[in-house]
Amino acid sequence: MIIELGRGRILGMNVLIIGSGGREHALGWKLRQSPKINNLYFSPGNGGTSSLGRNIELNNRDHRQLIAWIKENHIDLVIIGPDQYLAEGLTDILLKNGIKVFGPIKKAAEIEWSKSFAKRFMVEEGIPTAAFATFTNVKKALAYVKGQKLPIVIKADGLALGKGVIIAGNISEANTALIDMMEKGKYGAAGCSVVIEEYLEGREISIHAFCDGETTVLFPASQDHKRIYDNDKGPNTGGMGTIAPLPWVTPALMKEIDKKIIRPTIAGLNKHNRKFVGVLFPGIMVTKDGPKVIEFNARFGDPETQSYMRLLSTDLLDILIACVEGRLSDVKIKWHNRFACAVVLASGGYPGKYKKGISIRGVDKAGGGEIVLFHAGTKKVKNQFVTNGGRVLNVAATGASLTEALNKAYQAIKKLDFKGMQFRRDIGKKSLFGKR
Repeated sequence: MIIELGRGRILGMNVLIIGSGGREHALGWKLRQSPKINNLYFSPGNGGTSSLGRNIELNNRDHRQLIAWIKENHIDLVIIGPDQYLAEGLTDILLKNGIKVFGPIKKAAEIEWSKSFAKRFMVEEGIPTAAFATFTNVKKALAYVKGQKLPIVIKADGLALGKGVIIAGNISEANTALIDMMEKGKYGAAGCSVVIEEYLEGREISIHAFCDGETTVLFPASQDHKRIYDNDKGPNTGGMGTIAPLPWVTPALMKEIDKKIIRPTIAGLNKHNRKFVGVLFPGIMVTKDGPKVIEFNARFGDPETQSYMRLLSTDLLDILIACVEGRLSDVKIKWHNRFACAVVLASGGYPGKYKKGISIRGVDKAGGGEIVLFHAGTKKVKNQFVTNGGRVLNVAATGASLTEALNKAYQAIKKLDFKGMQFRRDIGKKSLFGKR
C-alpha cells in the first residue's frame, strides 16, 4: 500500500531486490533505514539479507512466475542487481507489465554486456578509451597480437562474472588466453568474440552515477582491487575489496570525468533510443593523457556498493524513485564526510573451484559500531552461517580517515574465520601511499 504525501513523498512501499550478493545486502541495509519502506524482499538473497526482510525462492528467469508474485505481493519497486538479468531484458519485461524497476533496459545495458558494442559506441561519441580491435576468428586474433605492443589486454566480449579479462605480458600468455576463450570455451558464449586492447598505464578508479535518462549525479570516486592476491597478483575476480572516496582524486578530475565521459555517454545512448535509467558505472584509468574508459557497467558495482552505502546520507529510496520517475534533479544527494572500505573474505580456491557448506565463526562478534558485515556467499542453516559462494563476506568499515577505516576492518577480520578463508591484506594501501 502506498500513501501519497505530495510529490515525491511516499510511505509504505514494498520493494523487491533481485540478487544474492554483497551488493544486494548493502542496498537492502540502506533501504531498510528508510521510514518509507514497508516490506523488503530479496530474490533469492543470502544468509545476511534474511535479517533485513524476507528471502524468497523464485526463478528470476521464469518471468511469468516472477511477475505473478510481484503483482500478488503489491511490489512498488524492483531493483535489479546482477548484470545478467539486465542483459536478458528483465527490465523491459517488468516495464511492459506496468512494474516500476530500477535498472536500464536491455538496449541501454548493452554498454556492459557487449564490450565490442561499447568500444564502437565510445569511438562514435568521442569518449576517451584504449585503442582496440575485435575478433570472432581465433586465427586472425592470434595473428593480430603478434604485431602489438606488450603487455596487451584480452577481453571476452560478453559477461564473464568480472573474470573474462586477461593482461598478457608476452605472446605465449596472449595465445593461451585467446585459445582458452575462443576455442576451449572457458567463458562460454561470452568468449566467442573477443576485444583486444592496448594496455593503459595509470591509476584505475571506479565511477558511479545515478541516472534518470537525462540528469546524472556522480558518487564519490572509489577503487576496486580485482586480483585475488596482494600486490595485484593472480587471476581476476569479481572484486576483493574497495575504498571510497579516493584521497588523490580532485574535484577537477571528477568534473572532467563528468564532462568527457558520463554526460556524453547518456546523451549518446539517448540519441540511439537507448534511454539509461539506473546506475552507470565506468571503470576508468587515469592516464597521463587524462581519464579513459576501460569498460562500462550498467549497474551498482560489487564490492563498490558495500563501501558506498556506508557513506550515503540521503534516503536511497528517494533517489531510486526519483530516477525511475525522471526527476532526479529534484533530489539533493548528500554523502557523509568520512571514508569507507570493504574487504572481501573469499572461499579457498576462489576464483577457481571452491567448497560450500563450511561453518563460519565469529559473525556475531565482528560486527557493530562502525563495522557492518555484508553477506555474499552465505547461507543460514539451523542458526549457523555457512559458506555458499566464492566471495563469502564483506567487512565494511568507516572512519574519519582512510587509514582509520582500514584498521577497523582488518581488526574485525581477526574475529572471523572459516576453513580456507582468504583475503587481501593490502586493500587501499596504494592510495594511502600515492602509488599506482
